[in-house]
Amino acid sequence: MWCLPSVRPNVSEMFKCSSFHRPILKQRPNAARFSTTSSPPYLPPLFSIAPMMEWTDNHYRTLARIITKHAWLYTEMIAAQTLVHQQTNLDRFLAFSPEQHPIVLQLGGSNVESLAKAAKLSHPYGYDEINLNCGCPSPKVAGHGCFGVSLMLNPKLVGDAMSAIAANTNVPVTVKCRIGVDDHDSYDELCDFVYKVSTLSPTRHFIVHSRKALLGGISPADNRRIPPLKYEYYYALVRDFPDLRFTINGGITSVSKVNAALKEGAHGVMVGRAAYNNPWQTLGLVDTAVYGVPSSGLTRRQVLEQYQVYADSVLGTQGNGRPNVRDLVKPLLNIFHSETGNSLWKRRADAAFKECKTVGSLLEESLKAIPDSVLDSPISACPEIGEEEDEFAHVHNVLPPSYEAVEQVILCA
Repeated sequence: MWCLPSVRPNVSEMFKCSSFHRPILKQRPNAARFSTTSSPPYLPPLFSIAPMMEWTDNHYRTLARIITKHAWLYTEMIAAQTLVHQQTNLDRFLAFSPEQHPIVLQLGGSNVESLAKAAKLSHPYGYDEINLNCGCPSPKVAGHGCFGVSLMLNPKLVGDAMSAIAANTNVPVTVKCRIGVDDHDSYDELCDFVYKVSTLSPTRHFIVHSRKALLGGISPADNRRIPPLKYEYYYALVRDFPDLRFTINGGITSVSKVNAALKEGAHGVMVGRAAYNNPWQTLGLVDTAVYGVPSSGLTRRQVLEQYQVYADSVLGTQGNGRPNVRDLVKPLLNIFHSETGNSLWKRRADAAFKECKTVGSLLEESLKAIPDSVLDSPISACPEIGEEEDEFAHVHNVLPPSYEAVEQVILCA
């Protein structure tokens, strides 16, 4: 039984008219490869999984795609310079299985020439979009060469970079950003960034983390906690830029919150750590509760069986024993989140790493800790949105004043 039928978006209507729809994107020069004959039209990115360093690797994305058929997947951020310097080893960074579509490549960097070369090098791999990271607050990234969220302070550079990326690919280009940086955190400054980038480049889709970033030595973890969420900035962007598309990100930890955001007019929702820390109760609900399509009906036992076939087929294929069993089991460690036997299964899995040479043998040994009732039960129904959980119910009452673009901002950027 589908959950939240009264608030779930009408996907068929969005599929006809949304700018996310592939035939419409086909009209744009940088999306020419999306024809009805050469590539299947995917459902729009109502739900996407955030790019997360050392988390959203090939192994995790394989697991995620087994659980959900329609969520949009993102790679980890890949530095453009890395691709330029590793041209003889690109498969290590860019290869993925066809089942992972729709999938977005996220690039990091600030050198326009390197970003252009990276986009060109990625073209043969067939990513569905290319995204530029303008939101990472890590000191290793933002503090080095105007990388990550520091790019928000130079929107003209971002516009030039996005134009260069678009010129070297035939898929849509997008930007992931925050709502501000340090003291540059007014709504008008955010709008100036969006306006300049979208005017100077073909960028028509922004993924917006609804917190500003603090660059004074604060950790990435604190940057996800200390700056307050300002969802009103996101919804004001939707209001003030009707020709653009915006995906909301930040603090959304359940599918019921995803639907609450969509109910209030969000074009799409990106979920990060909740999709990794509790994949079954998050990703398992996406297809039915967000997209309104039938579930695969898979149980966790069946998901693990499919993943094990993949995992054992790639063991050691990168050389030097990588990926190893531990690498490949890492995405599975939260699949029994809050279930009976979860702690025991993790302990048994940890002990089995010392002896087991395949993922299959490790699962055979460790899954004895999980009751059959857990392994063989399909995903449970999505809860209705409760008043205490609907953080978006009154957001339209606190929107900032409308933005009026000033043409001079382009000239003086």
